Amino acid sequence: MSGTVSSLGSAQIQSEVATVQARLQAPITTLQNQIAGDKAEISAWGAISGTISTLQTSLAGIKDISTISNRTATSTATTVATATATNTALAATYNLTGVTLAKTQEIYTKVLGSGSAKLGSGSGSLTFTLKNGKTETVAVGSSDLTLNGIAAAINKIAGGVQASVIDTQGGARLVLQGSSTGSSQAFSVKGTGKLAQFDYASGASASGSFTRSQQAANATFNVNGVPVSDATNTITTAISGVTLTLAGSGAATITVGSAPGGIASEVSTVATNLNAAIAAINKETAFTAASSASGTTTSSAAAGPLLGNFTATDLASQLLSSISGAAASGQTANSIGFSVSSAGAVTFNSATFSAAYAKSPTGVTALVNQIYKSLDALTTAAVGSGGTTGTIGAATKDDNDTITSINAQIASITASNNAQIQNLVQEYSIAEAASTSASITQSYLDIFNTGSSTSKG
Repeated sequence: MSGTVSSLGSAQIQSEVATVQARLQAPITTLQNQIAGDKAEISAWGAISGTISTLQTSLAGIKDISTISNRTATSTATTVATATATNTALAATYNLTGVTLAKTQEIYTKVLGSGSAKLGSGSGSLTFTLKNGKTETVAVGSSDLTLNGIAAAINKIAGGVQASVIDTQGGARLVLQGSSTGSSQAFSVKGTGKLAQFDYASGASASGSFTRSQQAANATFNVNGVPVSDATNTITTAISGVTLTLAGSGAATITVGSAPGGIASEVSTVATNLNAAIAAINKETAFTAASSASGTTTSSAAAGPLLGNFTATDLASQLLSSISGAAASGQTANSIGFSVSSAGAVTFNSATFSAAYAKSPTGVTALVNQIYKSLDALTTAAVGSGGTTGTIGAATKDDNDTITSINAQIASITASNNAQIQNLVQEYSIAEAASTSASITQSYLDIFNTGSSTSKG
């Protein structure tokens, strides 16, 4: 009787190994899909964190709106006076009449030759005495005993008197001018030595070598009939919260009014960034149903990486509530220009805000302050501040920790799978070798049996 032993073919072995590999890979694929989901969550948190950080930064603009200019000051005659106003200025009209400018004292010498010509040999000094009692002495050596040299020596000390030399057709003149305006800045001059000729008595129209071209004087004017005098042409004390800059003689009307445009701009920026943050959260937590046309599916359902994530949805809800629920001092978010659509979008109307602020600056300020505190607390809790980690950072860390753990599992499973495949391949190799040996043995037995049957016949 003859028999055969079947051997395992290479194709069959490869198919069997591939089947086992696919079965062993299945849990790894599941873990890899989980990693992909965690990475999508990290990316989504990153997008949200960016918008929250931008919102947090913009909040600095409304932290203290009392520091933002909310007053304007206009003038009917800018060639006479202009003005600026701080938040403390009262909105009102101020009539300036009889305006005269503050002036410096100015005197000049007779013609004394060229500016570089020597005035003689030797040295001398000039002592300036201001009306306020201050004195300054300038020493001039023999080498500098020219009008140019005297002017340079006076200007070097940068004191209450400045000097210049004016060249004329007949020669040069030394001109002395007070460094500051105001009647208290009037000065006298006393010369010694080779400069004894340069004497001037304060208040004189002409004295010694000098002639007065301009007398030191205070600025004078009336504010709504009240007389004002000031040593300078920039006056901060005449009208509370208003700085007047005088430019010429005459009259002008200054009008101080409400101008909350700067505040509205800062609040508008916060509203824009708040809306962007809420929109980012809604995008990452949204579920989009499949759509179809004429019974044919055109798009599959899609879910945001953070769909169902309570931390994200709660943050969006609280951000929205900071506006929709805001109320203080008789003001609501809606009354100062905020509105929230049915879809949860925040908008802001600057004109409405400005009108509300003009009517009740204290109430609007209190409400904006409340909104600031609410949003500041929420954004700080979400993204942290000063090196602290917020809830978004904590959620991202959890996802990264999970990815690290899963990668370790995948590495362990992969190592175990490789060992199983190696053992399987080795067993198949042994089995194939045994099968080949059995086949050879069977062939010899067949030959033997065939030969034995023939001899007996």
